Amino acid sequence: MIPGGGQPNMQQILQQAQKMQQDLARAQQELAATEVEGQAGGGLVKATVTGSGELRGLVIDPKAVDPEDTETLADLVVAAVQAANDNAQQLQQTKLGPLAQGLGGMPGLGF
Repeated sequence: MIPGGGQPNMQQILQQAQKMQQDLARAQQELAATEVEGQAGGGLVKATVTGSGELRGLVIDPKAVDPEDTETLADLVVAAVQAANDNAQQLQQTKLGPLAQGLGGMPGLGF
């Protein structure tokens, strides 16, 4: 409620929305530059992704390589990438969650 029953200052609302959008863009840039890791098989396979989910690296311990059982290796790779992406999503929620919620509450901004 506005004190005195007046209308909200549209200029202030627009400035607040612009600041929130800038904060969100900055957080997204930070996510793209931040790397997180996931692993599988007790560390035999490690995947590195950015906070935005881009796969940046994959390390496979030679002990995980069995020419007779490539299926297990493939499963370990998938599990490591999934674990890394889960970590990236948690990071996204931490960095973007409060910002996105704030923007979603602004009239006319469909974020």
